Amino acid sequence: MVHVLGVQLPDYQYTRFALTAFYGIGHKTAHRLCARLQIHDKCKVRSLTPHQITELAAFLSSPSTSTPIPRFPLATSSYKPPPASTPLAVLKEETKKLSQRAWADPLRNIKIESEARRVVKDNIAHQRMIGSYVGKRHAMGLPVRGQNTQNNARTAKKLNRVDRRG
Repeated sequence: MVHVLGVQLPDYQYTRFALTAFYGIGHKTAHRLCARLQIHDKCKVRSLTPHQITELAAFLSSPSTSTPIPRFPLATSSYKPPPASTPLAVLKEETKKLSQRAWADPLRNIKIESEARRVVKDNIAHQRMIGSYVGKRHAMGLPVRGQNTQNNARTAKKLNRVDRRG
C-alpha cells in the first residue's frame, strides 16, 4: 500500500480510482489529476514510480503553487499560416499572445481532506446562522434535501447529530 498525505492507496486499484480515497476528489478530478501528472488510465498504484508518487504528493499538498501546465492554442479552421519568410521572434510573440487568453485551471484551487471538510462545515454553519430552511433542518437533525421523514429519516438524524452542526 502506498501512503500519500495520510491516506492509504490500495496497490491493486487503478490509480484513477484509488485517488478517490481522498476526501474532496471524485472521479472527474482524479481523471484530471492523472492526466496532469501523466499517469496512464490503466496504471495501478503498485506500478507507480517513486518519482510519480512524489509528484502526486507534492501536487496534492499545494496545488495552487504547482507549475502551470503549458497551454498551446489550436488553430481554427480559418487559420492561414504566415509566410515562410516571417522571423521566428515574431512567430513566438504571436504564439505568446494567443496562449495568454483567460483560462482557469480547474485543479488550481482544489481542496482536499481537512480543507474540504472545513468548507462543508462552514457552509452548514452559514446556513444555520442566516436562518434558512436548510439551516433549520440541519439544526433539528432532520433530512435537508426533501426526503420523507415519516419512516426513514434515521440516517439523517444520525448524520446531522454528529459534528456537522458546528
